[in-house]
Amino acid sequence: AGFRVKGAVLVGNTVIYGATGGHLFVAGSAGERFGVRNSGARAVVEGVGDHGCEYMTDGVIVILGSAGRNFGAGMSDGVAFVLDEEGDFRTHVNQELVGLEQVTTPDSIELLEAMIRRHHELTDSRRAKRILDDWRLYLPRFWKVMPKFALTEEGPMTVVRRHLEGLRATTV
Repeated sequence: AGFRVKGAVLVGNTVIYGATGGHLFVAGSAGERFGVRNSGARAVVEGVGDHGCEYMTDGVIVILGSAGRNFGAGMSDGVAFVLDEEGDFRTHVNQELVGLEQVTTPDSIELLEAMIRRHHELTDSRRAKRILDDWRLYLPRFWKVMPKFALTEEGPMTVVRRHLEGLRATTV
């Protein structure tokens, strides 16, 4: 029958806790508190449990699947992109400190696509391939999650551009 990746939790709770850099690409889901206190790592996973990106202070997280409740609680910097196929992600976000917006700016689109492309190259993820092959269909289903202060004025461009330039400069 073979191993089924979809829905499989391949990394446990609190993965990349406090990470200050580096990259993680997982062709499967992560447990609870994924990315808690992330301080600079860039990661792509295909789903997370409750409390994702809690107290995140920097970095980029891309989630190509569902996210549990209380997402982004205490997040003070960085950016997360979450695929909302069920249309209910807004109800899972702790909107006390973070806000959501569609992914529409050229830099945000480029960063998101580059992260997914690298994820596919390194993991051969079928999910990533499907998203990239049908990009126009999937792009409107992504939310960009950032601290509210960063969503105003030039904040999102500064955070996104910094990570886009960092991603361009690295090879994994």
